[in-house]
Amino acid sequence: MLGAIFAILSAASFALNNATVRRGVVSGTPIQAMAVSVPLGIACFLPLAFLSGELFRLPRFPATAIAWMAGFGLLHFVFGRYCNFRANAVAGVNLTAPVVQLQVVVTMVLAVIVLHEPCTALQMIGGALILAGSLVTQRAPAHTAAVNEKPSALPLFAPKYLAGYLFASLAAIAYGTTPVMARFALEHTGPATGILGGLIAYLAATAAVSLALLSPQVRGNVLALTRGNARWFAASGVFVASAQGFFFAAVSVAPVMLVMPLLQLSLAFRMLFSTWLNPQHEVVGPLVLAGVVISILGALMVSIDSSLIVQTLAIPEAIARVLLWRV
Repeated sequence: MLGAIFAILSAASFALNNATVRRGVVSGTPIQAMAVSVPLGIACFLPLAFLSGELFRLPRFPATAIAWMAGFGLLHFVFGRYCNFRANAVAGVNLTAPVVQLQVVVTMVLAVIVLHEPCTALQMIGGALILAGSLVTQRAPAHTAAVNEKPSALPLFAPKYLAGYLFASLAAIAYGTTPVMARFALEHTGPATGILGGLIAYLAATAAVSLALLSPQVRGNVLALTRGNARWFAASGVFVASAQGFFFAAVSVAPVMLVMPLLQLSLAFRMLFSTWLNPQHEVVGPLVLAGVVISILGALMVSIDSSLIVQTLAIPEAIARVLLWRV
């Protein structure tokens, strides 16, 4: 029960991260969001690493694991997060979230090719559904939720579909690749080691962001940050760090096969929070809702163990053989 609660809190925190950063990039920039949210990860993980005692294990942490987690931070927290923020800025969370959810398919493919893990027929069907859900949302007309809302001082939202889907696809590739890197780094370690791994990843990402600030153009962009947007980006940084903390807590007390399906609820939370916080700057409608529902169903099929379904439900033997077939 506790693991399920942590997993749901993680999903909701990930969704709040997307909604708050979306609110900030309406008038701010993805670079400003990176400059605020990435260093906040250190502020969130460093006390946890100290209190858990993991910080003092850093000298004994294998060099290869440090390299993998540093690469994780650069790919996930810098490249992937920038692409995700950029997609949110140009097309909104509701349209791009199902595309970013293709990260599940990327992870599944890499797990088969790189880690030589089995892939079931149910997972392949789920991957196809996630892809179908992302395609359904792309057919949605550009109508925002603010049809009858009061006038806003913020600019009117006109989604840029091509750029939005391009950056969302790049984010999906980055987010889908990094779990394999984390697996290489943290395999055969305890769940608390994930806190130290997260700290290393955020340190590497913060170093990259700091180097980028040496560019006058990037520095000028960040210095143009307004106080209002800074608050949204800071909230985003805290929410995403909390989401990762809840995820580590969930997998420490519950099976991954329970945690991963519940994390897919982040798609539903994203639509709820993004439409609530950004009603004038999100595309909504039946096609967007249908795409989200299809993507959630597909993600659940990818995450749930086929043998668990066969054992729990009275499934005919012929269908059970299909569900248990593995590549």
